[in-house]
Amino acid sequence: MTHTRTGRLRREIGSALPERPFAVRFWDGTELPATSGNGRAPTFSVRSPQAIAHVLRAPGQLGLGRAYVSGLLEPDDLDGVVRLLDAWKPPPLDAATRARLALAAVSATGLTRPPPAPATELRLRGRRHTRARDRRAVRHHYDVSNDFFALFLDASMTYSCAIFSRGATTLEEAQEAKLELVCQKLGLREGERVLDVGCGWGSFATHAATRHGARVVGITMSEPQASLARRRAAEAGVGERVEIRVMDYRDLSDGPFDAIASIGMVEHVGEEQIDVYARRLAALLGPGGRLLNHGIARLRPGDGKAGPFSDRYVFPDGLPTHLSRSQAALERAGFVTEHVEGFAADYAETLGHWIRRLDEHADEAVRLAGTERTRVWRLYLRAARNGFENGFTSIYQTLCRRA
Repeated sequence: MTHTRTGRLRREIGSALPERPFAVRFWDGTELPATSGNGRAPTFSVRSPQAIAHVLRAPGQLGLGRAYVSGLLEPDDLDGVVRLLDAWKPPPLDAATRARLALAAVSATGLTRPPPAPATELRLRGRRHTRARDRRAVRHHYDVSNDFFALFLDASMTYSCAIFSRGATTLEEAQEAKLELVCQKLGLREGERVLDVGCGWGSFATHAATRHGARVVGITMSEPQASLARRRAAEAGVGERVEIRVMDYRDLSDGPFDAIASIGMVEHVGEEQIDVYARRLAALLGPGGRLLNHGIARLRPGDGKAGPFSDRYVFPDGLPTHLSRSQAALERAGFVTEHVEGFAADYAETLGHWIRRLDEHADEAVRLAGTERTRVWRLYLRAARNGFENGFTSIYQTLCRRA
């Protein structure tokens, strides 16, 4: 009886998708084979009828993401899945085909109600990029566990693009190179007052204080990050030179600063707030003050925004803007651009290190953050790397001076 149920579903999927660079194995042991892929086609194991129910409830990326995060849909090759999603374009399905698929899926599952969304899914409410909503979004991503991030980051806990293209061979060397490069571009001098926007676990603040004698104010909206950043600065002997605050950049008013570093933070700002962001940073700098804006940017104007999987599970409300849009905001705010440099290949290599380290510590990751979070991060890091490799995104350091 079970075979009869899935048999109808297999026939309808096969008819709707005659060219399939993937295989599907169902919970009853039956399989729909791949029709292409040259032996590299990934296999999706549908472990339960509830996986189908997730896809019926939210067709497309969100339903597939829910089935994957909950462990009901298991790919045998995550890297292959990322390549598949990037290259394969499914054919359009007319209303009659969609109806046949839905009826076959209902018949195969025997379910009368859809399963709940995974516990780690976040659906934000209210107007985008209010202070309260931004705070909730940031904490969803970063307040997983400091120890969880330590499993795959380097010893400095730097959660942004490392720089390998200057000769570094290890992740630690490449992150040190990035931190020093930012300091050099800003031309930091002894005693200067520096703002670190989105300071994370304090790696840049501590580096600028220990290597260049700067007095640094770092801000983050994550209390666990701030607590560890303060401790690390104290352990490095620069606790009196580094102040870490839990606050929104829009609420900072005690300028002027001589220089500002914004490393991996602008992606959280959103196009709705990019002009506000630029004006606030300009207001915090004195005349001639320097800004190093380091952030991810989308490359092709026609590419869509991040999908619902990223928005619900990874970076809620996070959206890299195009470099031209960020530059326009900075120029309107009174900045003069002095240098722009891209590091897409460096970020792809950085993500490769993070992927390997997280995979090596997968069991500990599950213990610290749970199975769902671990599954999200293992897929997200690979998808991010793919974006830098295929030209969807890049990352730029933009050095500006306030006029």
